[in-house]
Amino acid sequence: MSRTKLKLSPGSSGWVSKYFDLIEKGELRISIRKFEEITDLKHIHLKCSRSGIIFGIPTRAIFGHRLDTKNWTNEEKLKVLLLEALLFVHLKTGGKLDKDEFVAQVGAFYGKHNAWSITDTILFFRKESPEEKIEKLLTKRVDIKRKLLDNKWWVNSLNNAFVYLDVILFHEYCTLHEINAIAHYSDFAQNALTAITLGSYADGVVSDMERDLFNVFLASANLDDDQREIAENKFEQGATLNDFSPSIHSHWLLKRFLLDISAMTVYSNNETGEQEREFLEELRKFFNIPETEIEETKMFIENFIITNRSTNDLLNDSASIELVYGRFTNRWKKILARNKDKLSVELSESKELVKLMKKSMSEDLTPEEKEKVKDQLKDILKSMPAFAIFLIPGGTLLLPIMMKIIPELLPSAFKDNEIEE
Repeated sequence: MSRTKLKLSPGSSGWVSKYFDLIEKGELRISIRKFEEITDLKHIHLKCSRSGIIFGIPTRAIFGHRLDTKNWTNEEKLKVLLLEALLFVHLKTGGKLDKDEFVAQVGAFYGKHNAWSITDTILFFRKESPEEKIEKLLTKRVDIKRKLLDNKWWVNSLNNAFVYLDVILFHEYCTLHEINAIAHYSDFAQNALTAITLGSYADGVVSDMERDLFNVFLASANLDDDQREIAENKFEQGATLNDFSPSIHSHWLLKRFLLDISAMTVYSNNETGEQEREFLEELRKFFNIPETEIEETKMFIENFIITNRSTNDLLNDSASIELVYGRFTNRWKKILARNKDKLSVELSESKELVKLMKKSMSEDLTPEEKEKVKDQLKDILKSMPAFAIFLIPGGTLLLPIMMKIIPELLPSAFKDNEIEE
C-alpha cells in the first residue's frame, strides 16, 4: 500500500522551511548511500543524471519521492530539484543535515555569483530571512527568458538548462573552500556553449534542431551582452577544441557535463553518423575520459529519451523511439555478453530469479514478482564492476530489457532444472 503524498507548495513563500520541517518530522527521508564501486564524484554525476537536472529537465526527485508534484509547474519542479541537488552535494561533502547550516552555506555561495540576474536578486532581497532569500535565488536560477521555439521536445522541455553548473560549482565551494567558486560561472557557461557548438558542427551541417538547442542554452547562461556576442559569433563561425579553457582539465564534473551535452547535441536528431562518432571519441580523448565512460554517456542519454518520452513530443515519433530503443538494447546486449561467464555463475545461485524470468517469457509477472526480479538482478549486478554505474540511475526501463536479453544470451539458464555453469 502506497503512503500518502506529502504537500509542499514551491510557488508560495515558506516552502524551503516546510521542506526541512518534513525532514525533521521524519516524513521526508534523507539517505546518502556509500558505494564502494564508484567515487563520490561519479555518484553525484549519476544521481544528477538520473534526476534530469543535468539537462535542465526535472524528471525524478533526489530525496522528495513522496512529495505531491501533481499541480507543480516545470519551473517549480526544477526549483525543488536544484535545492535537492545542492543538499545532496552538501551532505556528500561532509555537511550536516541541518537547515540553518545548509541555508547559510547556499546563501554564502550565491553571494559571490557574477551572473547579473543573481547579483540583482541578492541586493534586492537582502532584508529578507535566509530561507526567503534562498527561495528567491532558486526561483531566479530556474527562470529564463526566451521565445517559444518550434515544437521539438529537446527544446520545449528545457527550462534553465544550466542550473547543473550551479551544482558543479557548489561542489567546488564545499570541497575546495574556494570562497569565489561561483565566480567561475561565466567561464563554465562559455565552455558549455563551446561543447554544444562543437557537437552541432560534428557532421559538418548545423541543423535547425541544433541551432534551437544552442539558443536555449544561450538564454540559460545569463551572460552579459559582450559574453553573449562572443558565444553567438563562435557558434556561427564554428569552434575547435582549443576554444575550451585550459582549466577545465582539473574539473571532473565539468568535463563529464561537457561530454554529456555534446553527446546530447549530437543525438538531438536521433541518428549519429561516422563523423559524429569520431567527434565524440576525439572529445573523450581530449578530456582524458576513460573509453567506458563514453558508452555510459550514450546509454544515459538514450535511457533518458526512452524513460521520459511520455512527457514530451518525441512520443509522437514512433520511428525515433524504435531507433533509440533498438540502439539502447544493442548496447546492453554487448555489455551482458562481455560478462556472460560471471552472469552465468551468479544466476546459478539464484534459482527463484531464473524461475521468475522463465515465467515472464510466457506470461506477465505480478507486481510483487517484478519487484523480486528487480531486487535480485540488482544484487547480481553489484558483484560485477562493469554494472556498478547503472545501479544508481536504476529505473524500471532496465528490468524488461534485462529479462529479454538474458534468456537469449544464456538459454541453458532457463532449462526446467537448474542453470549449468
